Amino acid sequence: MKTSSKIPSTTLTAQQLNRATLARQMLLARETRSVVSAVEQLAGLQAQLARPPFVGLWSRLEGYRRQDLLDALHDRSLVRVTAMRGTLHLMSAADYISLRSALQPALDRGMQVIQGRPVVDDLDALHADAREFFAAKTSTFDRLRIYFKEKYPEADERAMAYVIRMRLPLVQVPTQTTWGFPAAADFALADDWLNRSINTTSAPAHTLVRRYLAAFGPATPTDAQTWSGLQGLRAVFEELRPELITFRDENNKELFDLPDAPRPAADTPAPARFLPDFDNLVLAHADRSRFMADEHRGRLVTKNLQVRATFWVEGRVAGTWKVERKKKAAVLVLEPFVPLAKQTLAALESEGLALLRFVEEDAEHSSVEVRAEAA
Repeated sequence: MKTSSKIPSTTLTAQQLNRATLARQMLLARETRSVVSAVEQLAGLQAQLARPPFVGLWSRLEGYRRQDLLDALHDRSLVRVTAMRGTLHLMSAADYISLRSALQPALDRGMQVIQGRPVVDDLDALHADAREFFAAKTSTFDRLRIYFKEKYPEADERAMAYVIRMRLPLVQVPTQTTWGFPAAADFALADDWLNRSINTTSAPAHTLVRRYLAAFGPATPTDAQTWSGLQGLRAVFEELRPELITFRDENNKELFDLPDAPRPAADTPAPARFLPDFDNLVLAHADRSRFMADEHRGRLVTKNLQVRATFWVEGRVAGTWKVERKKKAAVLVLEPFVPLAKQTLAALESEGLALLRFVEEDAEHSSVEVRAEAA
């Protein structure tokens, strides 16, 4: 798609926005860099489940090995923590230390979901109890809830544990399991794990906005709010305006960006790619038209709020994928949103078989199957 000569140079088409963001997401070509550098470039990887960050990096890095990420988790240069939108993310330790305080207002706001449920009156005392609990020994949240139930029998132990998840900086403890963490992972105090005091006093979000634009721009303040869970970012963008560059999209919305960020040509090739469940790229904008048709948005989220894994064709979401394992055979099932051309299918099959070798390395037989999406 070429830029029309009638469109002012300050206007970016949806196709130009698409390529600009894909370049920052390392999806126009795999890049050679460390896993820590990649996670920082992506401003974190959502990690509600243990496996998706491994797949997300596989799709973006040249020569990447699963062990690379495991090593970074165990040497504590990467951490799995509660961050943007109050959800688990993989972040570099340096980013977590510097950005955690800017996220605190969003985490405080996240506690609104427990309003009306009985929680102890003194939240500071509850916070101190939890800190003492995790300082004594790393532990799961299941054990924390049991502890709270015994100590505060009249209160809601699940609500109290949720308060702690939002207020107390904790790090999930990696293990030697295949994807780094068991389903019920232990948590440790972030201060102890990183040997640094983690500030939770609310701080300005200027650095957070810059990091967002580096990973997902050009974008609007509303887009940044969707990604971070913070409110009121318009004021932060206005304060940063002198150091940013602005554009308009085809609907005349003002977009902000970093002056030196990549904005490749609209016709830059975008190869077939597979992104995992919960990948931030499908969640990081309020307006996602640069990547997908509006009618497809609802098909990415299940009734229990799972965000499906997606495959991309020519830079746009073209469907969802999943792996089915039957004894020694692994099948990559594609559920396309639109008909796929033969050449497209060939590219997806080649990339998909490589993906299967990564996620199902012990499978003796691998195949790719296109299947109509279940009604």
